[in-house]
Amino acid sequence: MTSDTHQARDAKPTVVLVHGAFADSSSWNGVIAQLRRDGYPAIAVANPLRSLDGDAQFLRDVLDTVDGPIVLAGHSYGGSVMSEAADGHPGVKALVFVASFLLDEGESTGELAGRFPGNELGSALRPVPVRRPDGQTADDLYIEQAEFRSIFAADVASDVAELMAVTQRPIIGDALADKATRAAWKTVPSWTLVTLQDLAVPAAAQRFMAERASSHAVEVDASHAVTVSRPDVVARLIDEAARTTTA
Repeated sequence: MTSDTHQARDAKPTVVLVHGAFADSSSWNGVIAQLRRDGYPAIAVANPLRSLDGDAQFLRDVLDTVDGPIVLAGHSYGGSVMSEAADGHPGVKALVFVASFLLDEGESTGELAGRFPGNELGSALRPVPVRRPDGQTADDLYIEQAEFRSIFAADVASDVAELMAVTQRPIIGDALADKATRAAWKTVPSWTLVTLQDLAVPAAAQRFMAERASSHAVEVDASHAVTVSRPDVVARLIDEAARTTTA
């Protein structure tokens, strides 16, 4: 066996990370640090948060640039985007949903977030009218800064949560109402991290979606901002998905 063959066998998949609404790529920093220590190349995508179809196409364009197998992880609305983008993509070997959505065709992120009790996010959102490229007006949604930590990041240190509140990325409200047209979890093995103290995507909703998808579910006592508060748990689940599907 040649050295090139050994290297190909030993090479780890690229982990592509997709943030959701009210966060940005830096929310994966702690996870990335652990993945890099474990030898995984990683890419944290800047999710546009403009529309489900457009965001998914953007992500798929990024996936097309990655050589070799991919493990795709999405947080919150990022799970909606990655399931749409990964459907039929030959490089994606595993999906990891982190406090996230596993939408079926015809479902929207907002619909699943509100289907079970415990969602306190809606009342804390502040709409900011913005003009689309076509000239139409839409609402960009932010979490009120005073309520950001209690609802989104209760187990994150207060100084860190304050910075997250200021630097949060808004999402066009219509993106939360956009209906999924594809569901990659039906054909790609998936893992789900259920966050038990989540006030944005209730644990009951996460469990329902994971069970429906026959996803390998792990539960953790954490807030919605689990990628920041418990990056070790997130990285460990990604590693499990990678080892199981690309060994």
